[in-house]
Amino acid sequence: MSTSSEKKSINWGIIGVGNVTEVKSGPAFYKVESSKLVAVMRRNDELAKDYARRHNVPKWYSDGSALINDPEVDAVYIATPPDTHASYAIEALKAGKPVYIEKPMARNYSECLEMLKVAEETKTPLWVAYYRRTLPAFLKVKELVKNGSIGKPLMVNIKLYKQAAEANQKPEEMHWHVFPEIAGGGHFFDLASHQMDYLDFVFGKITEVKGQAVNQAGLYPAEDTVTGTWKHESGVVGTGSWCFVVDEKSEKDYIQIIGEKGEICLPCFTHGDVIVKNQNGTEKLSFNNPQHISQNLVEQVVNELLGNGTCVSTGESAARTSRVLDEMVKDYYSEPQ
Repeated sequence: MSTSSEKKSINWGIIGVGNVTEVKSGPAFYKVESSKLVAVMRRNDELAKDYARRHNVPKWYSDGSALINDPEVDAVYIATPPDTHASYAIEALKAGKPVYIEKPMARNYSECLEMLKVAEETKTPLWVAYYRRTLPAFLKVKELVKNGSIGKPLMVNIKLYKQAAEANQKPEEMHWHVFPEIAGGGHFFDLASHQMDYLDFVFGKITEVKGQAVNQAGLYPAEDTVTGTWKHESGVVGTGSWCFVVDEKSEKDYIQIIGEKGEICLPCFTHGDVIVKNQNGTEKLSFNNPQHISQNLVEQVVNELLGNGTCVSTGESAARTSRVLDEMVKDYYSEPQ
């Protein structure tokens, strides 16, 4: 497939049209300029057909290989659970189809490396859906840090504490996010991946990382509580704590960036203001996200395919995040559960 400006539009196929594709991502592929959604796949044929009908998509499949090998499909968006990310991505890359894949990139860093190897061998691009790299609030914070609004950045603190939806569920009722054989880890992999990827975007690669993961509540096989420390190549150091079994009153969601002359605090998952404290006082900054929260990133991918720019979230940057997650939980998974 041509990735130059000779190509006037990109025809997409989606593998895995579940809930995440209904509003967050799917519509972006037919709303972005010079982008069309021409085929969708879900293992349940009736659900694939229903999605195609509701989103005005001309083709639907129940087999991923059939979609990948459809000659009308130029590029593939993979929105399945992580246990099939690597296999579908590698198949698409070998077919010469550029791939945009949901986060985390795969179940572990090793699978990410396999995907990157095939992308390099086939000279076919691979991107990952870390869309916070394109959202207004997160871009503004990156700009404030770069412009010195809080002086030299020194350290960053993350806190993410959530209630356990699984507290009153049977194992068969629980979401796949808490089963490591599917997700790679627990909610930590799903949510902390966004946070750590964003910090990679702002402060550069993480060069050192240590972590401790445990299961406090015994509700499911994956870890439910994680603490970690790390260091970026820029010299900024970080600490984080994540717990997914707290009481409602203990819920927290923030990234705090501390500099020599102030601090910035922003939520990562709840919609709230960015708080800037510096020599000028305290300022609250409000932002609105696009209706389809992945759309800004999808637009970057389409533009790169058309030769009109580059996308800020690559397979290479996403793999770095997977390595960090693996390091933080490795002791938990190296011991018998």
